[in-house]
Amino acid sequence: MNAAPRATDTLANERTFLAYVRTALAFIGFGFVIARFALFEREASLIAHVAFKATGASTAFGTVMALAGIVTGTYGSARYVLTDRALRRSENSPMPAWVAVTGGAIITIIGAIVAVNLYRTQ
Repeated sequence: MNAAPRATDTLANERTFLAYVRTALAFIGFGFVIARFALFEREASLIAHVAFKATGASTAFGTVMALAGIVTGTYGSARYVLTDRALRRSENSPMPAWVAVTGGAIITIIGAIVAVNLYRTQ
């Protein structure tokens, strides 16, 4: 006989889902800002009458960030559903280790890209 999930567990699952949603929206928002930074640079160079060398890095990186937001939101939704089903069966549904490793690797790569680009612009 399966016991009904405790309210604290259900609410914790919902808070976790909302954290995924906030993170996804932040990725998408930052992606938009980063992609539009190239447009800002172009406009500033026209006003200052300075030659602008467009590399397309801002647009590409912004697009990748927005896609990361989509993946994060999708994964968060799937985790919410899986955890909810497990709670209703009185089971535990831990996050797979490969997700943590992959997430850490992606954050490391993003940090490295940002650091290298910041160093180049000095």
